[in-house]
Amino acid sequence: MTALQSLQPRISVAPMMDWTTRDYRFFARLFNPNIIMYTEMVTTGAIIHGDAKRHLDFNHQEHPIVLQLGGSNPQDLATCSKMAQDWGYDEVNLNVGCPSDRVQNNKIGACLMAEPDLVAECIAEMRNAVDIPVTVKHRIGIDDMQTYEEMLHFVDTVAKTGCNNFIVHARIALLQGLSPKENRDVPPLRYEDVYRLKQERPNLLIEINGGIKTLAETQEHLKHVDGVMIGREAYHNPYLLAELGQLWNLEAPDRFDIMAQMMPYIAKRMQEGAPLSIISRHILGLFQNLPGARKWRQALSGGNAKTLKDVETALINIQEAMQRTEDYLKENQGDLVSN
Repeated sequence: MTALQSLQPRISVAPMMDWTTRDYRFFARLFNPNIIMYTEMVTTGAIIHGDAKRHLDFNHQEHPIVLQLGGSNPQDLATCSKMAQDWGYDEVNLNVGCPSDRVQNNKIGACLMAEPDLVAECIAEMRNAVDIPVTVKHRIGIDDMQTYEEMLHFVDTVAKTGCNNFIVHARIALLQGLSPKENRDVPPLRYEDVYRLKQERPNLLIEINGGIKTLAETQEHLKHVDGVMIGREAYHNPYLLAELGQLWNLEAPDRFDIMAQMMPYIAKRMQEGAPLSIISRHILGLFQNLPGARKWRQALSGGNAKTLKDVETALINIQEAMQRTEDYLKENQGDLVSN
């Protein structure tokens, strides 16, 4: 077991297309040193035949970091896994969960659950090519393959390769009839299937994904499984990652301290030619649920912020809004208690 696999509990941010970019990952890392970061899914074709550097480069601060691959050709997946190891990634993950039409047409993602022998062949080749862990992220089922027993057969088939780490999205994917967005919400969550998998295969590392939004929910899941993967909530409300630091008795960072660390990164990226909007879209949720959060989002979204000075002004404005609220609460504390 590697140092990353021995990290307990295993808490990660799910791979999300257009969201878990290197800019978001740098930002997210500032909240918690122990959260495992995933790249967006990258297809083997994009790496082998495209700009590998663009797809594989990351900041060293992002560790621990996992490259998620999309593909179904064992040799191509092995090649990309070796590249990931050489690039410095801590793990490689095979996507067997994405339900989009584009990946189905290329035999990538959730449709591979119907072909456990092929997935096992892919994982075997990937494991033979590298020393770092190779893991699988999959659904609890697809289309006509919706029973627990069918999922168990899939996991058992793949586990025979020596792969021992499975991240399970606790929803089926309906590849015909539902859009990718609907597949994230419409099929009901079946957490009990994932719990049962861990109970019946205690030798495997089982992580759960799907609809998890709070520290309390995370703690409840950890009573049954080895790890929790957080999806969209980690993007819309990134301070959740700081709250999850309680799992390791970490002190929660201050939001303004996080921005103080983020500002030099933003400046560097802008010097490299990146538009501010490409980076600022990832930090819109920093003050979620706090006074002034809406004005913060408005100041940075829609191209409103064009310079670092605009970001600094937005920070001053939200700090003042938070101070006004704090002063109001102090002044009216007696009235609030009596009411």
